[in-house]
Amino acid sequence: MSEEERQLDRDRQMSFGDHLEEFRQRLIYALIGLVIALVVCMVFGKFIFDFLQHPYVRVMKDLGKDTEIYTHDPAGGILIYVRVCLYTAILFSGPWILYQFWQFIAVGLYPSERRYVHASVPFSGALFLGGAFFFVFVVCEKMLAFFFGFNSWIGIEEQITMPLYIKFMTTMMLVFGIGFQTPLVVFVLGKIGLVSLKTFNHYRRHVILGMLIFAALATSPSPVDQVLLAVPMWLLYELGIVLVWYFVERPKRRADDGEEWD
Repeated sequence: MSEEERQLDRDRQMSFGDHLEEFRQRLIYALIGLVIALVVCMVFGKFIFDFLQHPYVRVMKDLGKDTEIYTHDPAGGILIYVRVCLYTAILFSGPWILYQFWQFIAVGLYPSERRYVHASVPFSGALFLGGAFFFVFVVCEKMLAFFFGFNSWIGIEEQITMPLYIKFMTTMMLVFGIGFQTPLVVFVLGKIGLVSLKTFNHYRRHVILGMLIFAALATSPSPVDQVLLAVPMWLLYELGIVLVWYFVERPKRRADDGEEWD
């Protein structure tokens, strides 16, 4: 038995109390990362605030409307400021929190599996942030323009409050962040052998249809917004298939060819 296997056996033989202690330690590390991110976000809160309002201000200016965002609570500014900083801190500390979670789970994994965990967590964090920023920089203005343009068409004058606007922004950033996890999900399913490369290719049309339905439910009724979510998800799905072929299917075929020569 190798040293890595002996270490794995020792890890798996941890008592219930040891597992609780490990969980407590990982939870503390995760909270420390969140607190640090929150402090940084509180310092740069005004910049974050302006950044999130920027798409709204541009759309309202293009429509010739009032760019102010209102609050009906005297303490609303403080509450929204803290909420925005907290949401942003969770967003940026998410990869670190996820890493601590996987470190706790990794106790029962083999060393080779742990390496994939360590590699996938930063990749997952990068994809999540990429999806969130893709919404802010590419999709948000188009979605808001559709909503406000439709309101003007039917004769409704909107009076946007900050809590509702921040809820909209954070929810859509979460939706796009989750949607951008597609290549990682595909790769993990292929790596553990739950879904084969042939199956991924065979059901491509069904997956694309599912993505279109998800985009239709998650975004505005505008086809443009739906396409702006569905197309990146499809491209990322194809990237996941490429990763499965390169890191799973190709080594397996090489190993099979080597056995045939032997």
